[in-house]
Amino acid sequence: MRDRRTVMQRLRLGAKSTIGSVKIKLLLCSCIAFTVFALVGRAADSMRWSRPTDPLDSYPLSRRGYNIVINTWKRNDLLKRSVSHYASCSGLDSIHIVWSEPDPPSESLIKFLHHALHSNSRDDKKVELKFDINQEDSLNNRFKEIKDLKTDAVFSIDDDIIFPCSSVEFAFNVWRSAPDTMVGFVPRMHWIDQSVQKGNTVSYVYVGWWSVWWTGTYSMVLSKASFFHKKYFSLYTNEMPASIREFTTKYRNCEDIAMSFLVANATGSPPIWVKGKIFEIGSTGISSMGGHTEKRSQCVNRFAMEYGRMPLVSTSMKAVDSRSSWFW
Repeated sequence: MRDRRTVMQRLRLGAKSTIGSVKIKLLLCSCIAFTVFALVGRAADSMRWSRPTDPLDSYPLSRRGYNIVINTWKRNDLLKRSVSHYASCSGLDSIHIVWSEPDPPSESLIKFLHHALHSNSRDDKKVELKFDINQEDSLNNRFKEIKDLKTDAVFSIDDDIIFPCSSVEFAFNVWRSAPDTMVGFVPRMHWIDQSVQKGNTVSYVYVGWWSVWWTGTYSMVLSKASFFHKKYFSLYTNEMPASIREFTTKYRNCEDIAMSFLVANATGSPPIWVKGKIFEIGSTGISSMGGHTEKRSQCVNRFAMEYGRMPLVSTSMKAVDSRSSWFW
C-alpha cells in the first residue's frame, strides 16, 4: 500500500514537472516567434517589399510634392550641405533659398548648388533651385509669398539642421492628411503665468523642449523645421497685423511664433508634432543666449494682445512612423 502511494506521488510530481516544462517551452516559442515576426517585418520594410498604402498618384498634382524653403545667413558651407542632402529626397519639387545678405550669391556658389542638385536628385528628376533675393535683412523674409510654387506644401527649414529624407517624407504624408495645419519636428508650449494674473488680465510664459518632454503637451511647432500650406505666405505678408511683422523685425526674434499664431488663428486647431531624427550641423543660435525664454514670452503676450485672444491650441498628439520604431 505504501509502495502504491509512493508511485502515485511520483506520477503527480512527474506530471507537474512535465506541465511546467511545456509551459516554459510554449513561452519561449512565443517569444522567439514574436522576435522573428518583428525582424521579418522590419526586413520587409527596409527592402521595400511593403506596398505604400497611400500612393502619390491618388493625390492631385498640387499635393504630389513639396517645396523646401531654406533660410540662410552667411553660412555657405552649411547651405551646400543642406542642398546636397535634400536633393536626394524623392518628393522634392523645388528648393528656394531665402537670401537676405547685403551681397548677392556668388557665381561659384550658384554653380556648386546647381551641380549638387543635379548630381544627387533621384531618377534624374528635374528639381528647381531658386534664390529669393531680399533687399532688407528681416526675419519676415522667410515667409514672403512665392508666386511660382507648383505644389502646395512648403517645408520650411533652417540651414543648420538636417533631417533624413525618410523623416521628411513621413512628415509630408502627415501634412497631406491635414493640409491646413502646421506639421513639424520641433514642438514648444505656452502656459498661463499664474504669478502675474491681475483681474481679467492673463499673462503667458513660453517654455521649451524640457516642458514638452515632461508633460507631453505642446501648442506650437517651430518653422525652423515644419510643413505648412503655401497660402500662409500670403496671409503672413498681407493679412497678419503689420505690427507683428514690425515687432519681429525690431527685436529680431519670434517670426516662428508669429507663424504659429497665424495658422492657429486661421484653423482653430493645434499643430502636429512628428517624431524624427534631428542632426544639428551648425553652431548654437539665439536660443542659447541669455534671456531667450523671457524674450519669447514677451512675444507670446504681445501677439495674444494683437489678436485680442490666445489662438494657440494645445495638444498631446504625436505622429510616429511605426515602420521604423519599436515603441510608438
